[in-house]
Amino acid sequence: MDVKVAESAGFCYGVKRAVDMARETARQGKPCVMLGSIIHNANVVKELETLGMRRVDSWAEVRPDETVVIRSHGEKKEVFQKLEALGAQCVNATCPNVLRIQQLVAQAQEEGRTPLIIGEPHHPEVMGVASWSERSVILQGPEELENWLNEVPSRRDLPLTAAAQTTCVRAIWESSKEILKKQCTNAKIFDTICNATHRRQAEAAELAAKVDVMVVVGDRKSANTKHLAEICREKCGRVVQIERAGELSSDLFEGCLVAGLTAGASTPAGIIKEVYTTMSEEIKNMEATEESFEELLEKSFKTLNTGEKVTGIVTAVGPTEVQVDLGCKQAGYIAVDELSADPNVKPEDVVKVGDEIETYIIRVNDVEGYAMLSKKRLDAVKVWEDIEEARENKTTLEGKVTEENKGGIVVNVKGVRVFVPASQSGMPRGAELSEMIGQTVSLRITEVNRARRRVVGSIRAVQFEARQAAQAAVWESIEVGKHYTGTVKSMTSYGVFVDIGGVDGMVHISELSWSRIKNPAEVVSVGDTLDVYVISFDPEKHKISLGVKDRSCNPWDKFMETYHVGDVANVRIVKLMTFGAFAEVVPGVDGLIHISQIADRRIEKPGDVLSEGQMVDAKITAIDEEKQKISLSIRALLGGHEDEAGEAEVEE
Repeated sequence: MDVKVAESAGFCYGVKRAVDMARETARQGKPCVMLGSIIHNANVVKELETLGMRRVDSWAEVRPDETVVIRSHGEKKEVFQKLEALGAQCVNATCPNVLRIQQLVAQAQEEGRTPLIIGEPHHPEVMGVASWSERSVILQGPEELENWLNEVPSRRDLPLTAAAQTTCVRAIWESSKEILKKQCTNAKIFDTICNATHRRQAEAAELAAKVDVMVVVGDRKSANTKHLAEICREKCGRVVQIERAGELSSDLFEGCLVAGLTAGASTPAGIIKEVYTTMSEEIKNMEATEESFEELLEKSFKTLNTGEKVTGIVTAVGPTEVQVDLGCKQAGYIAVDELSADPNVKPEDVVKVGDEIETYIIRVNDVEGYAMLSKKRLDAVKVWEDIEEARENKTTLEGKVTEENKGGIVVNVKGVRVFVPASQSGMPRGAELSEMIGQTVSLRITEVNRARRRVVGSIRAVQFEARQAAQAAVWESIEVGKHYTGTVKSMTSYGVFVDIGGVDGMVHISELSWSRIKNPAEVVSVGDTLDVYVISFDPEKHKISLGVKDRSCNPWDKFMETYHVGDVANVRIVKLMTFGAFAEVVPGVDGLIHISQIADRRIEKPGDVLSEGQMVDAKITAIDEEKQKISLSIRALLGGHEDEAGEAEVEE
């Protein structure tokens, strides 16, 4: 028969810590008592009694001269108060994970919140935890939680703080958590199941599914041992829970090829070895097994130091914190504000259960057995390294403009404030820098003082380099007739300057429209997008002449197709001169009405009869195809003057 042993079987850190503290207290030779069983294991309790430690069931049995060891499950708040009043000295051996739940419940009391504890109501750990708030509610699982919420629907809106018994079955807690998330509007949820417990339960379930018989060792009063047995029964048909090897029956392994062995958190390695020896036909493996237990135990007790980098596995993600298994005695926690530099980020958007995560240790509490971690601070260290490297290598970084500061703006680059002077913002002199707030910008780091946490950057430098690169690309590929989509950058009375990708070209006013215009503002504005083409360019003088008018749609061709000499056209007066008036015959084609052809009488100036924008009928008296000029006459339509109309020549 092959015997397979779960790796996490036996003492967890909290239990070993409590036993070690009790042994040390007993060895001092002073009067001492344990308040209740230090752990749920009769053999350990007997050992301590042999060392001189007295066991009592109530604080009232304690004498003032005795040192009281508080068991790993913890105690009620009132017990601590009674012992303090009695004057007895206390050694608090409460499991650090249990202490943390007590603190959460006490904090909930201070904040006016209602603590919800998912666990066994009569378990000493749960009873002790609940005592730290007058509002505590103990529920065994999702069914009781549903009933409690349905009894008084308004409870769904209560400010709740939810936690689990450290040895709670994971499936029970997860189901309860889902109900809280879906139904309750103001619930803070803390995953307080012990890492070691979760790991032990998962390993037991995996092992039970692979064996013919599963043996669970532990005290019958132990909740975590009982839960282990329940979990194993879901995976294996033959499961037995025992306290000592002597309880194993000979027929249990009948027909068994592979047997599994696990143990509760309060089970000493010696008892596990004893059971293993009884189960195994290969006794020679006993010492090797014993060594493996000891090695595993020692591995779990590696120390952590503030300021170190550590890598762990995410075991739980809650709304206020992330739990990390560091593979040692301390449980690791990342508060939500230490997870990311973004204050609005949700924990589930950053990490997921099972992720490997590198963090920075900001505080270690060996007494209570936990380490506070920070991903944000480690990220910040890495960001500073990246920023210093970017300055050295002159690489470009991205960030978001967060505020306008005296003399410039502040850009957030992965949580680091980078000051950009106004002159380096890339904005025109006198522009409103506040308009940049919220924009994502590219910048170059120009100065770094890590000690003073001062970083200076330049957006303009990036823009300048980008413009230079764009200009080079334009001049490399430019050719007459090539089309570009450009942006109007500035305007003058004689034309507009258009950016065609880092290089400005000039569009003369005559090239903006086929129609006669007095000012470019009549047809375009700064910021407009124009489709332009290259008329000519001079690389040495860096000058480019651009056109907008579509040469394939010459309005003169339309005029020639539509009108002939002698035709009458309804024209629009577009410009008054001293010698006559120009009139638009078709869009983009003007003709001249000489002053002598405006009226049937002599006039001093065209404005005496005509006004710009006026529509009049005029006769086409001459067409110069070569020069694309047209002569018009209003007088010719005024009876008796047709012969004189032909005397007026085309003039401009």
